[in-house]
Amino acid sequence: MDWYIVKVAFNREDSIRDALVRRIKQAGLDSLFGEMLIPTEDVVTFTRNGTRRVVKRKLYPGYLMVYMSINDDSWFLVRETPGVGDFTGSGGKPTPMDPHDVERIIKTARPPEEGEQALKTAIPFRVGDRVRVKEGYFQNLEGDVEKVDEANGRVTVMISIFGRSTPVELDHWQVEAV
Repeated sequence: MDWYIVKVAFNREDSIRDALVRRIKQAGLDSLFGEMLIPTEDVVTFTRNGTRRVVKRKLYPGYLMVYMSINDDSWFLVRETPGVGDFTGSGGKPTPMDPHDVERIIKTARPPEEGEQALKTAIPFRVGDRVRVKEGYFQNLEGDVEKVDEANGRVTVMISIFGRSTPVELDHWQVEAV
């Protein structure tokens, strides 16, 4: 068996995976299929009132990883499942994933359980965006985002102070889009 990537309908990955599992059981091809994975990561977001929420974000929207053995029956079963586009590969032939890539994706999708891992913070700003400081020492000053640090939830903004551009590191909730 090898890992394959299957293109599926965007935002329907879960329902398509469930339909595929049902079809596999109905066809009695359980021995040809293993795990089916939708790679996700936990991300911290903040609601409008400032409440912290941890949500799952798909790493590869529109794709499903399937551990399976390819033959005519298994290939046809996957291809004929509603919502499935095709396998990734060249020339219409499914290409198995590189084991190094599989290991990296699975490690990201299944973080270690030994303790609280560092969660990324979903920051709505990108490098080059124009922002205004909402609170703190630099309140009401405007600048351009120079760096976004999702791991720590911080944004570095270039603010003009006394005619000089100065990098200021702020928490993401201290700035707003202009």
